Amino acid sequence: MTDGLTHNMTALEAAGERALPAAEDVAKRFKVLPHPAPASDEAWAKAMEELDFGAAYSDHMARAVWTKGEGWHSKQIVPFGPLTLSPAAAVLHYGQEIFEGMKAYRHDDGSIWTFRPAYNAARFNASAKRMCMPQLEVEDFVGAIAALVKEDAKWVPTPFGSSLYLRPVMFASEAFLGVHAASEYTFLTIATPVGLYFKDGLSPVSIWVADDYHRAGPGGTGAAKTGGNYAGALLPQEKAAEAGFDQVCFLDARENQYLEELGGMNVFVVRSDGSVVTPALTGTILEGSTRSAIIRLLRDRGTPVFEERIRLADLADDIKRGEVTEMFACGTAAVVTPIGRLASTDFDLEIPGTAVTLSVYNQLVGIQNGEEPDPYNWLYRIA
Repeated sequence: MTDGLTHNMTALEAAGERALPAAEDVAKRFKVLPHPAPASDEAWAKAMEELDFGAAYSDHMARAVWTKGEGWHSKQIVPFGPLTLSPAAAVLHYGQEIFEGMKAYRHDDGSIWTFRPAYNAARFNASAKRMCMPQLEVEDFVGAIAALVKEDAKWVPTPFGSSLYLRPVMFASEAFLGVHAASEYTFLTIATPVGLYFKDGLSPVSIWVADDYHRAGPGGTGAAKTGGNYAGALLPQEKAAEAGFDQVCFLDARENQYLEELGGMNVFVVRSDGSVVTPALTGTILEGSTRSAIIRLLRDRGTPVFEERIRLADLADDIKRGEVTEMFACGTAAVVTPIGRLASTDFDLEIPGTAVTLSVYNQLVGIQNGEEPDPYNWLYRIA
């Protein structure tokens, strides 16, 4: 047990600290192909006004191909559009797929930045390793982001809290039906202009704790950002929504007692003594970039942050006694979201506090948008 103020970097955090070449240099790794029919001014204006998550996409996407014996090649920025894929493509049968979530932000001076891209590149490669897929050179990963955003700079919105959401993805594209790692993979990065992930902004969300479904188990793929983890969370999420809840939180698969994470977000608990607790990384929890950043921000404020197992029954008792004053969830898409209600088959509790949650949100979004100091060099300039 530490004092909550000291922290040894994880492998992903250490990799995320590496210095990167300038965006203009790594962007040259991807050749830009001409676009015969970019979005009309009307379609662009509509997308930039509505800023619905995933409803509209920028004109281009980054693409690269890996083949056994040749490695990565055909690195290009191409028009966004449908893919040609064999019905026998391995991803459709065996689920070899990984992805990342990132954002590009426009600052008041018109410059465009992204947040901790080396961290995302390292996690992308960690996911690739777990899913028996080829790793992508960090400079190629960042180069794809830089080249795409430079080409589609007009798609980066200006309102505070908005961004161009970036989705790097890799999947097994070889056509075969044998059960073994593929010999061809396709890498893509697409982009969608977005506003707030939850339409009600920072209004508290309600969480149902599932005790009959699990997101991941020991030795599984819980620490990898792969589509199957999210597919498995959809049914319990739908059941929670039918019961009137916004999100579902999963417990550990071994003992069915300890908080792990939401379907796509990490979770934090704020205690009455000012300390903060978040579930420890056990190999079944995704190591979020936002989670990591929040821990750093809080500890540098002097707030003790403990990464440990959180027993659900103990958490419920502490909420009832007032020992827990806030809970919040975090992730790239939503950034930070207060949790106002936590319920399970055994309890239904209100959590009224939001002060720490709002302060974390304001500082983190302030850094991302260039309105708060960035002493950690988390921001990476693209244009």
